[in-house]
Amino acid sequence: MTTSVRSSRDIIIRTGDWAAATEFYASALGFELVYRGQNMVGFETGSFRLYVEKGEAHGPVFDFLVPDVQAAKAKLVAAGCALVEEDASVPRCYLRDPFGVTFNLGLRDSSSP
Repeated sequence: MTTSVRSSRDIIIRTGDWAAATEFYASALGFELVYRGQNMVGFETGSFRLYVEKGEAHGPVFDFLVPDVQAAKAKLVAAGCALVEEDASVPRCYLRDPFGVTFNLGLRDSSSP
């Protein structure tokens, strides 16, 4: 399958205890806060950037970027991935591969290689 899938260095988690998670990553691990939004914070960890989002808890979500989200989603679902969540207004979707890895499939900037 030839798609121009590229990973970003972002990993996202969601938690129902957002305040405690934010405090933990800032204090216990000492990660630098580099982004603060109403429902999400981002921490610089060194090799990756960790985003902690308010919401129903789930495990880590990796971030993969493609030039065409719908085309890549169709190919990946045909290859055995399961659609977990979708937001066409962004556009992006969460997929789980046949091996249990959940990832965000998002739109890659056309200027990126």
